[in-house]
Amino acid sequence: MKTLSPVDAVLKKVRAFNAEHGMFRPGDRVVVAVSGGADSVALVDILVSLNELRLDLVVAHLNHKLRGAASDEDERFVEQCAQTYALPFVSRGEQVKALAEWERLSLEDAGRRARYAFFDDVAAACGARTVALAHHADDQAETLLMRLVRGAGGLGLSAMQPVGAGGKYVRPLLALGRQEIEAYLDARGLAFRQDQSNTDVAFLRNRIRHELVPYLGRLNPGAASRLARTAELLADDEALLSRLVEEALRRHVMVTEQGGAICSVDTLRREPRGLRRRLYRKAIALAKGDLARISFDHVDAIDRLVLSENPSGRLHLPEEILVTRSYNEVAFARRMADIPSLQELWIDGPGCWPLSGGGELVVEIATGPPPWGELSTTESWFDLELAPFPWLIRGWRPGDRMIPLGMTGEKKVKDIFIDQKVPRELRRSIPLLFRGDSLLWVCGCRRGESARITAGSRAMAVVQIRGRRLK
Repeated sequence: MKTLSPVDAVLKKVRAFNAEHGMFRPGDRVVVAVSGGADSVALVDILVSLNELRLDLVVAHLNHKLRGAASDEDERFVEQCAQTYALPFVSRGEQVKALAEWERLSLEDAGRRARYAFFDDVAAACGARTVALAHHADDQAETLLMRLVRGAGGLGLSAMQPVGAGGKYVRPLLALGRQEIEAYLDARGLAFRQDQSNTDVAFLRNRIRHELVPYLGRLNPGAASRLARTAELLADDEALLSRLVEEALRRHVMVTEQGGAICSVDTLRREPRGLRRRLYRKAIALAKGDLARISFDHVDAIDRLVLSENPSGRLHLPEEILVTRSYNEVAFARRMADIPSLQELWIDGPGCWPLSGGGELVVEIATGPPPWGELSTTESWFDLELAPFPWLIRGWRPGDRMIPLGMTGEKKVKDIFIDQKVPRELRRSIPLLFRGDSLLWVCGCRRGESARITAGSRAMAVVQIRGRRLK
């Protein structure tokens, strides 16, 4: 059997990899991310060499401004590389160090954010369907190890995909190892830039590349390829789990108008812990927009909150995300300002009375008997001979009590709130209606006995609360 040359062997692998994952279609416009290093230079040459695809390539380079003149020389080198192939060239300068300090990120994370933002802009400007990145199998192994050291779960360990979410970002070289790429460059006589920062073991990835991977290679010469295969297997498992999580999301999670999420505690408890944790992450992402700075400890704390015998509690997550347990619901939302206590309001007769914090109290003189058995929780009737005007509306205070309708003894308003499962943060904003010292109505919760309507009632008022959250 004839042995293929390094060039033919690489092109054969990339063609097969593209056929398997459907990265490119004939005639596609593709943004090629080129740093000037060995991998990205090989990527450009390989894509140009796939003649049958007739790809319309655009070379894109982000100058990170981290190495002074050397960074500018990288940019000029990539521009010359694009000219060699008669390809369009687009570049941008970004002060990545300043970005890292401003966003409180590592240089590596800041650089990654800046690059992807740049590539997105270039793709949109030139109408490209895909952006090709130069990650290869050894990068895959290093990424898996780096995330394993940091404590990632299955999703993180599945690392990079040949075709990213949404299909925009593709990695044609994941089928190749570093040695294959170096052999290709040598056979093609291609020059490339050496970034000295890639040898700086102050960076975790470089320590893994130059210290850990060689050590593993001594234990097993095929360690890097085995790790890359493990990442691929984990990715397949995660794809299956993602479908299960999406199905559970539709069953268990209600998306709120404000962009948060509410889950039933009872249904969450019936699911396996692994699925619960994935649902929490989905709910956080709905409220926050991403999962940046969300750790295992945060997710684990949410699970303890859900499983707790205490029916209420709250957790503060990064970037003002609040997770609140209130009886059988757990809510994920951006933290809002605390709801202020209700301001006092004197009611001296019928009318529409605005309430502090929103909503209104509507008082009308009744002309007929109440619709017994059909009253809404936001409506109540009172005997005006037993409770003449003026009335007082105010918020709850510790120690407030009432005689609930149908009872003879007093009950603490706090206990009424607990019975009605009113969240703690709402309690001081619930309107309480008084006549003198007598509490007539805990609005939306319980009516009082002291001014109840009877068959002998002659003067009556009907009161409604509108436009205000009561539970």
